[in-house]
Amino acid sequence: MGGMPLNDLPWWRWRARLRSALHMLSDPGFQQEAWLAGREGYGDVTDAVYRLVEDTWLDRWSAEKYVGTIFRDSAEAALVDVAVLRAVQMLHEVGADAPASAYLGHPGWPETVRAAREAHVALAVGDGEDPDAAPRSLDVLRILTQV
Repeated sequence: MGGMPLNDLPWWRWRARLRSALHMLSDPGFQQEAWLAGREGYGDVTDAVYRLVEDTWLDRWSAEKYVGTIFRDSAEAALVDVAVLRAVQMLHEVGADAPASAYLGHPGWPETVRAAREAHVALAVGDGEDPDAAPRSLDVLRILTQV
């Protein structure tokens, strides 16, 4: 990853997974080309939501708890809190087993995308990366987060 070193925060692997999820949730073009088309290697909407909350419990408490470990500051944490709230709400309303079309067609989806985009841009810029680059595959994410 270019710019700022990815591993300058103690829990940088969680940040990388979280950023990957936000990136996918924030990119309508990617969602059309990968999720709706059933493209392999990127998971699905449910997978992205789970990556947001898997190890951090961000569905249970504020990202503020992780400032200095996953997030650089309270501004990043606040944006992530909103994005997580929207994504988890979509998961509950649409259903974890629903196809991508059900998520993308939901009236609340544009707000989910907007919230994810704001958080994604803040984290990408904080890491010195281009927020408009295409999302990386899950295989690339695994390689980046190996010890």
